[in-house]
Amino acid sequence: MIILFNKPFNVVCQFSAHEKHLTLKDFIQTPNVYAAGRLDTDSEGLLILTDDGVLQHRLSDPKHKEFKTYWVQVEGVPKDDDLVPLRLGLDLSDFIAKPALVKHMAEPENLWLRTPPIRERKMIPTSWLEIKICEGKNRQVRRMTAKIGFPTLRLIRYAIGQYTLDDIAIGQYKVVSK
Repeated sequence: MIILFNKPFNVVCQFSAHEKHLTLKDFIQTPNVYAAGRLDTDSEGLLILTDDGVLQHRLSDPKHKEFKTYWVQVEGVPKDDDLVPLRLGLDLSDFIAKPALVKHMAEPENLWLRTPPIRERKMIPTSWLEIKICEGKNRQVRRMTAKIGFPTLRLIRYAIGQYTLDDIAIGQYKVVSK
């Protein structure tokens, strides 16, 4: 079984109770499924859950190079030259991020409102990037954009390999076949 869940902002990727936040159990009552990877509490978007341990390992292990696609709203408007370090691989002190596939994009269509909304400064514009990585270390995309001077304001995981958020409303899920 594969469950594609559109995780809202401020939801913890665990089934056990949390003292401050909603968890997966508040949205998904299917027994014996586990997340294939994690998504930070302050990130939104695609989380895959499955009862298949082999699939879970393949989707979450960087050795299998399953690309993850993120829609990233950043503070400022990076020029193409600003994105070169992301495309070459970036030293984040504790590891060197592998080269990412990065491009500018328009704000995603049918984007849901985030609660609470992102912080915006009147004098600083925001823009959107599509970033594809095959790693997924702790807060990696946020650290990468901050390192090049364009902090992440909103992070939405749109896809993991062939699986996408298409037609899944925020806080909802769908069951798909393998």
